[in-house]
Amino acid sequence: MLVVGVDPGTFKMGVGAVRSDGGDLILTHSDVLSPKRSASLSERLAWLHSKLAELLETLRPEVLAIEQPFVSRNVRAAMAVGQAQAVAMIAAADLAIPVATYAPREVKKAVTDYGGSSKEQVQEMVRVLLDLPDEIESSDRADALAVAICHINSSQVYDVSMRE
Repeated sequence: MLVVGVDPGTFKMGVGAVRSDGGDLILTHSDVLSPKRSASLSERLAWLHSKLAELLETLRPEVLAIEQPFVSRNVRAAMAVGQAQAVAMIAAADLAIPVATYAPREVKKAVTDYGGSSKEQVQEMVRVLLDLPDEIESSDRADALAVAICHINSSQVYDVSMRE
């Protein structure tokens, strides 16, 4: 199973593709899509859609897994992340790729066994799970890979329970 995970954002969108092969997790692709900071919100969203659509066309994953926006006191930031999430959903829908969404605590719990983990803990566990020799230099990349891993883990639990 190939899953593309997305950590949505309008300035930085983390994208990570992970393949599950016989219980092994294999890094297939990792990137941070970064439109020009000086561009308007609509221009950034259009650019993100275009780049993500190109990537999905190339990778052809079975599923696109997206982290849901974390709503805190900054409603404006949460709205922008929600708009980036919608862009990713549309890019997937255009290619008939199913979409799964996960809450941030759910992603952290799937990767570190603790829903309140720090970004650094998530980065390190993603590195360990993917057997990478070096630290993942961007939390956006690590978060996107964590979302993909979360979906793979959730799918395996679902598949096992369906067989019983």
